Amino acid sequence: MVMSEDIYKDIAQAYAAAAGRAPGLKSRFAAAGFDPAAVRSLSDLSRLPVMKKEKLLKLQRANPPFGGFLAANLRDVGRIYVSPGPIFEPSLLGGGGHGLDLLFRSANVGAGDIILNTWMYHLVPAGLLFDEAAQAAGATVIPGGVGNTELQAQIIVETGVTSICASTAFFLTLADKVIETYGRDAWKVKTAFLGGEMGDWMAKRRRIEADYGVSTWAAYATADLGLVGYEDGGDGYVVHPDRVVQICDPVSGEQVAHGEPGEVVVTARDATWPMIRFGTGDSAFALESNADGTVSRISALQGRVGAAVKVREIFVYPRVIEEVVIGTPGAKAAQAVVTRENDRDMIRLSLVLEDGADASAAETAAAETFKLHARIRADEVSIVSELPENAELIINQKDG
Repeated sequence: MVMSEDIYKDIAQAYAAAAGRAPGLKSRFAAAGFDPAAVRSLSDLSRLPVMKKEKLLKLQRANPPFGGFLAANLRDVGRIYVSPGPIFEPSLLGGGGHGLDLLFRSANVGAGDIILNTWMYHLVPAGLLFDEAAQAAGATVIPGGVGNTELQAQIIVETGVTSICASTAFFLTLADKVIETYGRDAWKVKTAFLGGEMGDWMAKRRRIEADYGVSTWAAYATADLGLVGYEDGGDGYVVHPDRVVQICDPVSGEQVAHGEPGEVVVTARDATWPMIRFGTGDSAFALESNADGTVSRISALQGRVGAAVKVREIFVYPRVIEEVVIGTPGAKAAQAVVTRENDRDMIRLSLVLEDGADASAAETAAAETFKLHARIRADEVSIVSELPENAELIINQKDG
């Protein structure tokens, strides 16, 4: 794929106009001495420091809900998504599930296909984006959402589902339930669109393809940007034509050499929700690059470069643990430890309480506060006498 030079012209026009409508964006440009209208090339664009998701989170807390970054009228916002943090993402009218239809078309899934979409439909964008994208590609969608394994297995058999959108773990649960309940011949699913994982995920997918007779597909998308890249049968992800993707040093923001791992930094051509030099916090490397050094094909994700830890498909931020301390009567400190046991992510909270605090009430409050902000349940809450000074709020021991 050849990067069109017009994309820089479009970025210059779009972000110059957006700065006049979004005071947060204007402040970001002013602080960097950056003139978006002067962007003609990647080197011009790269003069703007990378903005981390954690920075956007702080700006939104200081100036809710969008941190002064919405460059459109509220009436043009179709939905507001709430990602863990919480980070508010306005969803403007964007065709094809904000680019995800490219994934379905790549997999030749469309008219005549019945898709069971098991991604979550509330707060986070996954469910609705996959739904819109599948319909844009011409397919019929059953909005299954999460859970209800027996019912969803019955739906697969009785409606003739040909494709499933799911996390790898839930796909396996559904497939096994169909085969166990209705027999191997009842399993007619041909395609699976699976959620991204780290590590030996491709090996797991090859096993799934062999064991269940499906082809598996995935995309790299974020709530802030929509689709960043999608699979086309080759290695990694082909970058969306309306995205400028760079692989950068997560500390300096400088672009790294082709093939070296770094943070995925993305600029969207459209600026109504102005994501320019936005650090995703994901680590990957370039498989193919354009002449100007931007990435045209990105590797599978290598992990997170930031402080967030992915737990059961949800990124949990250190801020969530701070909220647990704030929301728990008598709490002085807290820490979360994430482990992986029997192919399941586990997260356990440790609390330090003031003398005389009600331990039972604290455990209940901490569990409820964590669930409210992280939108997943903690597997365990325990009271400890102390934590190390300046202890990390969240520790990832999944790979240990």
